[in-house]
This record gives sequence, structure tokens and C-alpha cells, in this order.
Amino acid sequence: MIQDQPTFPSGGASTTAAALVELCRRTPPPCHDDPRRGSMHALAGPYLSSFRGGGIEFDELRAYQPGDDVRSIDWRVTARTGRPHSRVFREDHEQPVWLLTDLGPAMRFGTRRAFKSVAAAEASALLSWWSVEAGDRVGGFVLGEDSCVAHPPRGQQARHWAFLQALANATEPVEAKDEDDNAAVSLDAALGRLATAVHPGSRVFVISDFEGLGPAGRRHLVQLARWCDVRCVLVYDVLEAHAPPNGEYRIHDGSGSRAIAVGGRRPRQDYEDLFHERVEELRHFCQAHRIELMALRTDENPGDVLSPSRSRMGGRS
Repeated sequence: MIQDQPTFPSGGASTTAAALVELCRRTPPPCHDDPRRGSMHALAGPYLSSFRGGGIEFDELRAYQPGDDVRSIDWRVTARTGRPHSRVFREDHEQPVWLLTDLGPAMRFGTRRAFKSVAAAEASALLSWWSVEAGDRVGGFVLGEDSCVAHPPRGQQARHWAFLQALANATEPVEAKDEDDNAAVSLDAALGRLATAVHPGSRVFVISDFEGLGPAGRRHLVQLARWCDVRCVLVYDVLEAHAPPNGEYRIHDGSGSRAIAVGGRRPRQDYEDLFHERVEELRHFCQAHRIELMALRTDENPGDVLSPSRSRMGGRS
């Protein structure tokens, strides 16, 4: 975190549960007309979503896929075609909301307003709070620097406090550990746990900078997108997208500081190209699998960015 940036306030490296609650209370969810519920907030967006699950409204008949409920197999069509087919229904009842919030070591970076980890915690707090307000049950996984804590779906605000507290706790720095300590959980592993826990028809949000997304994590996202409404929130800092001017900067990691020098046009261009190539690759991946991708910069208001009228980078067609 560059210390001489005037826009970075004290306390931007971590947050508290009380601060997250205050953010939620002063940020009402944007509302939109929706034919399923009459009025829906930003979690569903301005279109009829294709949530799939155990509702009572028939949606389509398609070839059986691994993971389908055996009870959904249409045996008449299966016998007639010689291939297993499943009946898919559109959800018409409460849809659990699951959030995977990445607050790992790579997220502890920022030059404007807050670390990426704090911005991600704020976004997760808003999405979860809005869901509870709408009557949905909310659960998820909080991926910290050395653990991945599960929170089963719950609907009461009183019980939801534990989730907000876990988000806040995970933004705090942890004590340095021995190099042999391999307790850290990867984003791919966390996505695997999420894919195992989530039931078809759920809404799923993955909030991360996605630097740690590997082949296994992509497979888990594809699996989730087959049965759920999946949305990724890419959290990034302006310094990741645009290298700073040449010069010397003092950086701080929460426990100490040191000076680094930035210079040369070619290195700066290569630095920026790496970020934009990674974002473009993520965007194409999301488009290919009908996953909506939103972008949240650390100096932006999460409530504004999560509005369905803003910040879509592509994904759903």
C-alpha cells in the first residue's frame, strides 16, 4: 500500500463488524420490477434469471447430466430416445444465497481508500445483508490468510451477525508463521468446498481478485454455473491496472514498511499488460459459461458498483 497517497485513510487495512453493519444500514438495496417477485433488489438483476432447482414450474427437458437428481429423470422420453433425459424446473421459492469471499494474502493490498480485502468484505456484507432483508437465507465461505471458514445458510439478522464478524476478523493481519506451515487454503480449494455445499437453484457470488484462480477452480465454477446463478465480483486496485509514474514509493504491509523504485517505460507497460490480459481472460471465461462478471475498484462505493445498472463486464448473454 503506497503510504503517500492522500486518499488512503487510516483504518483502510482492516474493518470491523460494526463498520460493516453501519455500511449496510446506510446503503439500501436498489429495487427493480421483476415478474417473479414484483420487486427485486440488485441480487437478481433486471432480467428473469435462469435459476434451476426443485421448483414446481417446468422449464425444459434436456439430456441427463452428472449430478442430476434421479427423481427428475423423464423415463418416457428416456425410453423413447434411448438416452437419459431430465426435467428441469424453474425455482419459484426462496433461493439460498452463497458467497465465497476471498480475503487471502493477495487481497491485502490497496492504494486508494482501502485494501482489496476490505472492499471485498464490504461487498460481501452488502450482498448478504440485502439477501437477508429480502427474506433469503445466506451462507458462504470466508477465505482468510490461513483458513476457510464455512457459514451455513441462515435468514435471521441476529444470526447473520456471525457472518459479518467473520468477514471483519478475516481482514485483520495474522501472525507470521513458519515457512513449513501449509495451513493456507487456495482459492481453487475454497471453490471446491463451495461447489460441494451449494444446492441447485442457489445464487452464488464469488468475490475475489481471482489471481489465485487455477484450472481446478475454473472447473468448480463451471460446475456451479450449470445449476446456479453465478456472479463473480472482481476486486482490484487502480495501481494494478495502471502502473505509477517513475519514482520511489514507500509501501507498508501492516507490520513494516520499505521503499521501492519504479522506473522505465517498458517494465511499466509490461506490468499493465499482464493485468489487462488476466482480466480479459477472466471475462471471456465468464462469457463462455454464462457467469456475470462485475468489477469493484478499491476506491469505489460498493453499493453503487453492485447496482444492476453498473459495472457489468460481460458474462451473461
